[in-house]
Amino acid sequence: MTTAMITGANRGIGLELSRQLAERGDQVIVVSRKSSPELEALGVRTFDGIDVTDRQALDSVSAELGETTLDILINNAGIFTEEPFDALDLDRIRMQFEVNALGALQVTSAMESHLVKGAKIILITSRMGSIGDNSSGSYYGYRMSKAALNMAGVNLAHDFAKRGISVAILHPGLVATEMTGSYGIPVTESAEGLIARIDALQLADSGGFWHANGERLPW
Repeated sequence: MTTAMITGANRGIGLELSRQLAERGDQVIVVSRKSSPELEALGVRTFDGIDVTDRQALDSVSAELGETTLDILINNAGIFTEEPFDALDLDRIRMQFEVNALGALQVTSAMESHLVKGAKIILITSRMGSIGDNSSGSYYGYRMSKAALNMAGVNLAHDFAKRGISVAILHPGLVATEMTGSYGIPVTESAEGLIARIDALQLADSGGFWHANGERLPW
C-alpha cells in the first residue's frame, strides 16, 4: 500500500489531495496547523497543531511515526499575501519565506528517514515563482518565496537522486479556494492533475517544474 504524507491539508488543495488519495486506497497522513470537520470526515491519520516552521513539532511527528515509511511526501502548506512595491511589508514577506520555502525544506529534512527508496517528494509551488513567466510584477513575498521553493526543489532532486528518490515541483493552476477568493478551476480538477503528475514522475524527470495539466513551465 502506498503511504502519502501531506502538509496543510485541512482545506483547499491539500484536503482534496487527501480525499482523492484516500479514496483510491492510499494510506494518508496529514500534518496541519489545525484540523477541520472536512478533514476529520476522511478518517485519515492526522497530526494537527503542527506548524511547518517549528522543527521541534516536526521532529515529534517523525518520532511518533516510528517505523512508518513514506512513498510520497507532498509539501503543500503555504501562505499568500499581496505586497505591491509601494506598500511593502517585510515582516509578511519574511513569513512567506519561512512557510512557503523554508517550511517545505524543513518538513523534508524532518521526514527524510521515513522516505523509502523510490519515494517521491512533491513541492506544491506556483507559476508566480517563475521568473520567465512574470509579466505583471507585485506580490513580492509570494513570488520570491515560491522562486526560492523552486530552487530548493532542484537542489533536492540532485541530493536525493543517489537514493532513487525523485522530486517534482508542481503548480496546481489557479484554483477556486479560500486563498484565491474562490476564483479559478475546481479543486477536484486541480487535485486530479497533480496526482496524475505524481503518478507519472520518474527519476529521469526529477527536478522538473510542471503545471498540473502536464505543461512544462519556464523557470
